[in-house]
Amino acid sequence: MCSSRALERRAIPLVTGENLTGLYVLNGYAPSSWLLTPLLVLLVLLELLRYFPIVATIRLLAISGSLRAVSVNTAVLRAAACLAPWGTEILLYTDLGNLPAFNPDLDNDAPPDVVTMLRREIELADGLLISSPEYARGVPGSLKNALDWLVSSHEFPGKPVALIQTSPRSVDAPAQLRLILTTMSARLIEAASITLPLLGRSLDATEIVADPSLAAPLRRALEAFAEGIRK
Repeated sequence: MCSSRALERRAIPLVTGENLTGLYVLNGYAPSSWLLTPLLVLLVLLELLRYFPIVATIRLLAISGSLRAVSVNTAVLRAAACLAPWGTEILLYTDLGNLPAFNPDLDNDAPPDVVTMLRREIELADGLLISSPEYARGVPGSLKNALDWLVSSHEFPGKPVALIQTSPRSVDAPAQLRLILTTMSARLIEAASITLPLLGRSLDATEIVADPSLAAPLRRALEAFAEGIRK
């Protein structure tokens, strides 16, 4: 799915025993062979860290509000996984349609297994990336159902959330979704919440990634989301 995105490769200077010895020759003294090997390993590690700095991984859970097999909302989230900035991973939640209808009587210490798994994924995620269509001027029932199962959970409050819309005509569902999420004590990252002009365009993830007019704002939104989470 992400094969269209070429991995950035940086040239790393070749470090050999010869030039390492030259680096450590001082006043005619060269390190002995028993000291050379650990010094070589250390220098290579330091060089690798300079080109590939260690960044704490941010884990994002992507939730599509559409259950369609071919959905532009799901395609946007898959494209986001390809465009994620360094140090960020995006996992797509796929059990939305398997959640039972919310029933307060089942929302106890032993909820259905699929609900427990959803709450576990929410707990492990550093943030939620949601893309949802608008049905009958409202939030799709499947997405609202998932959020209902999270209302009483301790994993959700304070969770950073970004909304990726795919149609500028959809105004009611995003407004309702914002109201629901803020009521649930989510932390909306406005700088990462964008609308992409995908109305009437049946693009898959690869095509979205390949389109600079779509990929660029999506990449910037993900960078803003990662920055907002780290704050």
